Amino acid sequence: MNLKYFFIILPMLLVGQAIAQQRNLIDPLATKETKALFDNLYKLSEKHTLFGHQHATEYGHGWSGDADRSDVKSVVGSHPAVIGIDLSGLTGQSEAQIGKTKEHLRKNVIDTYNRGGVTTIAWHFSNPVSEGDFYWKDSVSLPAVGYIIPGGKAHDKYIKILNDIADWAKSLKAPDGNLVPVIFRPYHEFDGDWFWWGKSHCTVDEFKSLWKFTVSYLRDTAGVHNFIYAFSPDNLFNSEQQYLERFPGKEWVDMLGTDNYGDMGRDGKYNLDAAIKKLRIVSAYAQKNGKLAAFTETGLESLTNPNWWNDVLLKVMKNDKIRMSYVLVWRNDTKSATHFYAPYPGHPNIPDFQKFYNDPYTLFEKDLKDIYK
Repeated sequence: MNLKYFFIILPMLLVGQAIAQQRNLIDPLATKETKALFDNLYKLSEKHTLFGHQHATEYGHGWSGDADRSDVKSVVGSHPAVIGIDLSGLTGQSEAQIGKTKEHLRKNVIDTYNRGGVTTIAWHFSNPVSEGDFYWKDSVSLPAVGYIIPGGKAHDKYIKILNDIADWAKSLKAPDGNLVPVIFRPYHEFDGDWFWWGKSHCTVDEFKSLWKFTVSYLRDTAGVHNFIYAFSPDNLFNSEQQYLERFPGKEWVDMLGTDNYGDMGRDGKYNLDAAIKKLRIVSAYAQKNGKLAAFTETGLESLTNPNWWNDVLLKVMKNDKIRMSYVLVWRNDTKSATHFYAPYPGHPNIPDFQKFYNDPYTLFEKDLKDIYK
């Protein structure tokens, strides 16, 4: 080999190796399918973004529980590439009901895997130390984070809850014998005050302790090795420093995200420059630290803007210096005439969504090939 080329190529190879080494999951024992999903999401995000919809295959506008159905599939012929589910039903219910929920969610995850799609998991966690659900209510709620972290009065109760989640995670066995990988996104929108784990209800150190203990227990004690861990505040930041205020450290997070409805048309208010700036902050930090990035929640309730998909969402996401592995819009309620975020048959938004679907930048379930290999 010509020495001149050797000294040019060698640094490039070393840089490539360093980046490859840097881009590792935080779980060294992650299953090969989980590693493959992580790597493939990273590669696809160079030129594409997977489209996701919360509860897409569980229910939709005017229906619930139908096999192999989603409003998105009814409109464009393919399920979303990413299906959102929620572990909310694993706490605050009777044991019998929790058992049914576990089985329902397990089937949903395995069905999505068998079709070649991806599952992301939110956790609207009922307050474990006071009455009430996941929302903060001044007259009812207790600041549970301080109770359930190590040293807290309800720490043992939290361990039992995590054991339940771990058992469920380890039950996600597909017909091919593999454990199904999932993206686990606990304690989202923690920079707001509306959830009991929110900013006003725990200190920075308490939140970091909660995050680190949760990951450490699931991964190192309970032996869960099919989780990709996602960190996602709301849109209440304007700098990297603000974004990282409650960040537990890059050794505790695989995916960086943000939820943003406020800049994307909620209450008729649009601030696309702000949305772009925030996604760039997330994307840049993910890139330099070998992490995935995602637009973990967004959407326009009722889809009142007939061109929202292309003039708003794609306009924001296709900006330079933004690299997102997926974007997820919120759910379509079964009964509400107004609470929906994806079009359903007959909705006037369909032509714009069809254009969004046909754009080479967006990937739906039918577009995914061997994402776990």
